[in-house]
Amino acid sequence: MEQRIGSSSKPLETAAVDPAAIPGLTSPVPAEPEDGVPEPGEESAPEEATSAAEAEAESEPETEPEAEPATEEEAPEGPVFEASDRRAKIIADHSGVRLHLDDQECEFRWDEIGAVETETSRFGKRFTVTVHTPDRRWYPVEIEAKAKSQHQEWETELDKVLDTYFEDAEATDAEATDAEDAEESAP
Repeated sequence: MEQRIGSSSKPLETAAVDPAAIPGLTSPVPAEPEDGVPEPGEESAPEEATSAAEAEAESEPETEPEAEPATEEEAPEGPVFEASDRRAKIIADHSGVRLHLDDQECEFRWDEIGAVETETSRFGKRFTVTVHTPDRRWYPVEIEAKAKSQHQEWETELDKVLDTYFEDAEATDAEATDAEDAEESAP
């Protein structure tokens, strides 16, 4: 009879082991072809492009790069909440909520957010913001304030952003639901 040494259970794939287990935390991996062999045009094209760029760079004298025109749309005027410490950062604006912790980051659009919860520690200087999604997941980030009095300031700023953008997202969802109900009840 054979005996195995060690645990017979399989390791769990969780966020602590694999950050890709949390949707939105990492970027998607590009799909590979079914046969596992990349097409010949895919590999040779980038090499040719880089060699042509290097040849141009060597032939031209060095100059300062020109400023690129802004390609992003102008951000609408409105409140923005931003708080950070040495490890974490939270930004809430017209596009949604972005959470950063060390080298990890996740971004939520307003239509992906079910609720935003804030909490302050009783005796410490920690301010916690938790983003809840409709699929019953939550993403907390703690920020350490320089002074306990800063918690009230952050709470007020975040409330302004939530009142402006989160309510608008809920209102458009309610309007869409009302429109669907009206279509269903029409003969």
